[in-house]
Amino acid sequence: MSIAQSLLPEYDQEMATTRKHLERAPFADWNWKPHEKSMTLGALASHLAEIPSWTAGTMMGTEWDVSPADGPAYASPSFGSVAELLAFFDQQVKEGRAALAAAKDADFAVSWSLKAAGEALFTMPRLGVIRTWVLNHTCHHRGQFTVYLRLRGVPLPQTYGPSADTP
Repeated sequence: MSIAQSLLPEYDQEMATTRKHLERAPFADWNWKPHEKSMTLGALASHLAEIPSWTAGTMMGTEWDVSPADGPAYASPSFGSVAELLAFFDQQVKEGRAALAAAKDADFAVSWSLKAAGEALFTMPRLGVIRTWVLNHTCHHRGQFTVYLRLRGVPLPQTYGPSADTP
């Protein structure tokens, strides 16, 4: 079994689960946050929607400079509705899945760097980037998002099994 074939079921499951959570985002509470140091609900939802875009970018390139010296810094997308956020998420998931499916095992061993102003923040094989900065990062922020939803009184969907709201 290839690396891509072993990653795709996990990718599909995590993205489908994330979508179920994003579908429940209360747009009326977009600016709410549980603590002064926390992201707003909308910023967190937007971050979850953008993470899948890193999949194709990782598999097609060898670096990403989030604040290049010769250009503008990366800005996360913003959305005018949950429907708009979901459409963006779905497109990024689709493109990411296609990039993973097309990859050969050797492609996952290629070094990839996250940079800021030309300085490498980290460099690791693409496989590590996909596992850490796409899949694990998604799970981490989705966990945060479930707390936000719970605090706003939104029933939680299943994640890896039944939730208190979805048996």
